Amino acid sequence: MTSMDDIMNITMFTTEDPSSFSPSPTTDVDYSDYEDLMCDRESVRLFRGQYEPPLFWMIALVGGAGNLAVVWIYLNFRRRLKTMSDVYLLNLAVADLLFLFTLPLWAVEASHGWSFGSTICRLTSTIYKVNLFSSMMLLTCISVDRYIVIVQTTKAQNSKMERRRHSRLVCLAVWLLALLLAVPELMYATIAKTDSHQNCRMVYPAHLGNSTKILVLLLQVSMGFCMPFMIMAFCYSIIVATLLKTRNFQKHKAMRVILVVVVVFVVSQLPYNGVLVMQAAQASNMTMTDCEEVKRFNMVEEVLKSLAYMHACLNPFLYAFMGVRFRKDVLRLLRCCSCQSQAHKSQLSKTSKSPLGSTRASVMSDSDTSQALSL
Repeated sequence: MTSMDDIMNITMFTTEDPSSFSPSPTTDVDYSDYEDLMCDRESVRLFRGQYEPPLFWMIALVGGAGNLAVVWIYLNFRRRLKTMSDVYLLNLAVADLLFLFTLPLWAVEASHGWSFGSTICRLTSTIYKVNLFSSMMLLTCISVDRYIVIVQTTKAQNSKMERRRHSRLVCLAVWLLALLLAVPELMYATIAKTDSHQNCRMVYPAHLGNSTKILVLLLQVSMGFCMPFMIMAFCYSIIVATLLKTRNFQKHKAMRVILVVVVVFVVSQLPYNGVLVMQAAQASNMTMTDCEEVKRFNMVEEVLKSLAYMHACLNPFLYAFMGVRFRKDVLRLLRCCSCQSQAHKSQLSKTSKSPLGSTRASVMSDSDTSQALSL
């Protein structure tokens, strides 16, 4: 069995012709290509081809339906967004939708390789990273808004209009920062060939060694998990402490919701971010040298990556549909569609308009606190 140490002896050579390597310090290479040359990963590709496509399609369909429902409710029942959380939830749904729309392309790649060209590869990778970072930052913004509304109630009431205006600026800053953090994908994502298989992956400059890859991985871990988690943990811990001091009969339900939100975030994101840290360590000093060990790690990576992707599918249910307001809106939406369908059949325009008007009047009467508690 060839060890990974042998790979280090050829890290300044191209991969275009495995039988005759020649020095090329300026060539862009993906260092995992050398692992493919020295370690046959056909079993990993077969695993991906069987495991990822059905799961990615399921996540895309379920998550797409949930997030589209959130966007539909806001655009039809809440034309004037009342709270900061409303603005953040709408942007979160849009971010998740953009990401979910790319999953069918990754599903096809897992089965047949990448056949959509380098431009679509670069664009799809960039969209993925933009929405990864924007989603995590928007979840952070939601936790901060809940902290202000519940812990600093007086300040929240006095600055309601000002905070609503600021929420739009915050969302703009979130999208711009996410786009900035996705610049490496825009620069280095391209098609890499392994045997007869093509993949859309990151290909880093050879003259920089693995330093760029390590930096990109650590940036994703720090900005895509560590920072959001620390802020969310701080905000929700203070919220729970505040709720424990109140006599509100709904406080236990609120704390269960918070616990579910935090647990789902940690369970879905922590394992995959641990894998990214191990990837950075592998790129730094080749911690895994056995081919079978590398293949097992790759399979675990694919499973945990899919688990992380499921968060985009769960967000509507964790942040929107668990709330009283959204549950009522969904029921009214279904009732409205039912009434409109009956009205269409009977050609009675009065019946089709009535539920929509009552819905808008009722929706605008909910309070910021109930939205913040997500009850």
